[in-house]
Amino acid sequence: MKKLLLAASLAGLMAVPAQAADYAIDTQGAHAFVQFKISHLGYSWLYGRFNTFSGDFSYDADKLKDAKIQLTIDTSSVDSNHAERDKHLRSGDFLNVSKHPKATFVSTRIEPKSGDKFDLYGNLTLNGVTKEVVIAAEKLGEGKDPWGGYRAGFAGTTTLTLKDFAINTDLGPASATVQLDLSVEGIRK
Repeated sequence: MKKLLLAASLAGLMAVPAQAADYAIDTQGAHAFVQFKISHLGYSWLYGRFNTFSGDFSYDADKLKDAKIQLTIDTSSVDSNHAERDKHLRSGDFLNVSKHPKATFVSTRIEPKSGDKFDLYGNLTLNGVTKEVVIAAEKLGEGKDPWGGYRAGFAGTTTLTLKDFAINTDLGPASATVQLDLSVEGIRK
């Protein structure tokens, strides 16, 4: 009888599907980045980043399609390594941070590609406008860290058309789009 109960208990445990783990994006350790580059008049690249953001994601390697991520960016933390330019980027000509101090991304679906690559679809709200964007992403790795935690890391890139987000300052056709590069390392909760 004991063997029968043990076997039934084990069968019940094995039938329970694995659940996705929840991760906090590691911004405290500076192991995550939201960076951008935009052409300056077609003559050079202007690079920058957002220094303050937070978010989390839910992820199960066996069920990639069920993964979810949300990210909130403090737009006033824009940093292009030039104080006057940053002041201009925060103005109504670009990010309009006095009216829209936050940008958000909330995933809606994932389409797996080959290997560890996938397309991450979601709603990006920037400058008061919400649009669906697609981030070409890939899993970089996952595993235990030296401090007893467990981490998973991803990278992705997308290109945004500024006018789609009511950023109408015209610096010419070479500056009509901005490339966002994301590097996200999460610590399992």
